[in-house]
Amino acid sequence: MQKTRLDTARIRAARRMIDPVFLNTPLYRCEALEPGLGCAVSIKLETANPVRSFKARGTELVASQLAENGSRDVVCASAGNLGQALAWSGRGRGLAVTVVASRFATRAKLDRIRALGARLELVDGDHEMARERAAAIARCDGIRLVEDSLDIETCEGAATIGLELADTGPSFDAVLIALGGGALATGVGHVVKAMAPEVEVICVQPLGAPAMTHSWRGRRVVTTDSTNTIADGVAGRRPIPAVLDDLLLVADDALLVQEASIITGMRMLLDHAGLVVEPSAALGIAAILENRDRFAGRHLVTIVCGSNVDVDAYHRWVGAAPIHRS
Repeated sequence: MQKTRLDTARIRAARRMIDPVFLNTPLYRCEALEPGLGCAVSIKLETANPVRSFKARGTELVASQLAENGSRDVVCASAGNLGQALAWSGRGRGLAVTVVASRFATRAKLDRIRALGARLELVDGDHEMARERAAAIARCDGIRLVEDSLDIETCEGAATIGLELADTGPSFDAVLIALGGGALATGVGHVVKAMAPEVEVICVQPLGAPAMTHSWRGRRVVTTDSTNTIADGVAGRRPIPAVLDDLLLVADDALLVQEASIITGMRMLLDHAGLVVEPSAALGIAAILENRDRFAGRHLVTIVCGSNVDVDAYHRWVGAAPIHRS
């Protein structure tokens, strides 16, 4: 395999810098899901931790390095989960964290960022506008800007999930990964292709936020003018060229799924796995629902990557979802 920006030795070393509360997350076969999906499904659960997403695996690396270097101030743009994770990791190391987010981001995520002690600045636009504002703050104040997916720590932190999958001596033959900026997909994909190359790496994005998938398919950066999806955690419009280069080396496929399938996936994870998940975390199930023939009889792992939801919105979604009970 050609080399990505990631390094497997650094990823192994990263585990020593990450708080153990975020490591060795559950991986288990969820047989209750299988009759409705037509294949064997295992869940890699990244929500049972203090920030309820995988993002702290990366922010733990960032915050540790900043603390070691004597730096105190750091800023990031976030749809919500990265901001929570950086606030949590920074609080424990005495860092002053600023998070820039869209005013329209999930309220529960914004409230949690504030509760964790970060300074929260809101912009009247989408995540791309928040990225621009965070970069301006970093330039003006001369502080560290954390750019999710571009900063290698965010990818190599996520890649520790791949180590945990590979260390099981995988019996599964594909892993389904939510695709947004690309940190999770390139991180897990790098390790899987290095250690278990026979396992298929399949990325999944909503039809309403397809920029990275279109970029992967066209082998060049493709941007969009807007997004239209409930999966706010993966709703980017401008892929990062270096991240796309990595993704091209590790992903076997990239699928787009409909909103109705995402909602049905959330409902199935609630009904059959007892899991409340945010829309991005249901993308893997949505992909199986829309590709039953392709995945029939196979053993798949889906990474359940976050569970920070607005309660009212969640009830509207799952209450309306069609469900085929086994």
